[in-house]
Amino acid sequence: MQRLAPALRQDNVPLDLISLIKTILAATKEISFRVSQAHLGGLMGSTLDENIQGEIQKKLDVVANELFKDILLESGFVKAISSEEEDDAVAGNEEGKFIVSFDPLDGSSNIDINSLIGTIFSIHEAPAGIEAGDNDMFKLSGNKQVCAGYVLYGPSTMLVMTTGSGTHFYVLDRTHGGYLLVERNVQVPADTQEFAINMSNQRFWQAPMQNYINDLLAGDTGPRGKNFNMRWIAAMVGDIHRVLCRGGLFTYPADSKNPEQPHKLRLMYEANPMAFLLEQAGGLAMTSTGRIMDIEPDSIHQRVEVIMGSKNEVEKCLSYYQ
Repeated sequence: MQRLAPALRQDNVPLDLISLIKTILAATKEISFRVSQAHLGGLMGSTLDENIQGEIQKKLDVVANELFKDILLESGFVKAISSEEEDDAVAGNEEGKFIVSFDPLDGSSNIDINSLIGTIFSIHEAPAGIEAGDNDMFKLSGNKQVCAGYVLYGPSTMLVMTTGSGTHFYVLDRTHGGYLLVERNVQVPADTQEFAINMSNQRFWQAPMQNYINDLLAGDTGPRGKNFNMRWIAAMVGDIHRVLCRGGLFTYPADSKNPEQPHKLRLMYEANPMAFLLEQAGGLAMTSTGRIMDIEPDSIHQRVEVIMGSKNEVEKCLSYYQ
């Protein structure tokens, strides 16, 4: 097993990006500890505040966001950051080479039941000619990411990351406090018999997704001729991790529950980084109309529909929209 820095050098990652990644991971180590001690440290439950998404913040959401924000802004590596928990971009060092988008604690509804949660991050090179505090700094497509990853706080704390040379798994070794490479160039099986979707929204889906899911549920008596299992963790990090480990399809499709907000997941710090990870592992990451990483964002909190996972199954799902 390799330590983090040698593994990144093997992928020809430049030293300044390695330094930024190590800074991000320092925050995740602290979050991992805070998560493990939340019941003992008075960090369970919700605050009285809502974030920009209109969601009630959990106490751990706030702590994780402040940890990330402080360590990144103090590092000097970043020109600006954007977070699920911040209304706008937060300026850093005007000379910083990178910008970072992150969801400090994905799966907040799982906190109080001691289930899977995680951190998602995406790194771009900072565009020139835009001031650090300008939200336009982040209007970059997923194609321009130089690194993306997530940290899953489960029985072990696991880092899944890509810098464009494959998707690799690392595990936090608590004996020396560093992440160790445990699997290089993970590959998502092209075929699957598992899918993940929030079935409680079924009545709000568009007809193509309704028809696709109905055919999966019909199993070997339906047109697909095989049985499917449904899995739903309610944390994107957990559901995508399962797809990376053994294949599957994860989707949060467009729905009509709130006509003014037909999509759930955020492009910059959820869909784009997960799309980068899956494509580097041989999977597909799409909307019903095109590739996620081709989308030119119009805001730092833009939402998109998501259909991603095993290549052949994603393509089969998309065929229902044609």
